[in-house]
Amino acid sequence: MAAPSTRKAAKKAVSSPASSNGTAVAAGAPAEAPRKKAVTAKAARPTTPRAKRGSPVEAEPVSVAAEHKPKRVKKEKVVRDSFTMPKPDYEKLGELKAKCLSAGVAVKKSELLRAGLLLLEAAPLAQLLEAIAAVETVKTGRPAKPSHQTAAH
Repeated sequence: MAAPSTRKAAKKAVSSPASSNGTAVAAGAPAEAPRKKAVTAKAARPTTPRAKRGSPVEAEPVSVAAEHKPKRVKKEKVVRDSFTMPKPDYEKLGELKAKCLSAGVAVKKSELLRAGLLLLEAAPLAQLLEAIAAVETVKTGRPAKPSHQTAAH
């Protein structure tokens, strides 16, 4: 008979809400009865694991781990600009995008232009000047509207 009553007390202690001192109290039961059963249950278990669980020593490694988080790197501000280029050069951007895509790399036009800047920056001065000389000069600004569109309005 003693074994079944011990099991019932263990079930009540597990399923009932915890009191402020960490022991479980059965709802509607007298205050003394659960304490006696909880004491017998505590006597069967070692007290050291329970002391470690509630000790603030375990909370410190969590805060130490939080301190080792890398700081956020601020993103650089981007500048939006427009430029003019001949149509064949613009089409080369599309060809280069397709070439990268066939290699399994999706790239944007702005990324291609920035990659070109990196290559030009790393090139020797003579090669840079050669590339500049090969590029034709275009008139800056927006292209003029064709005259037949303005006459239609």
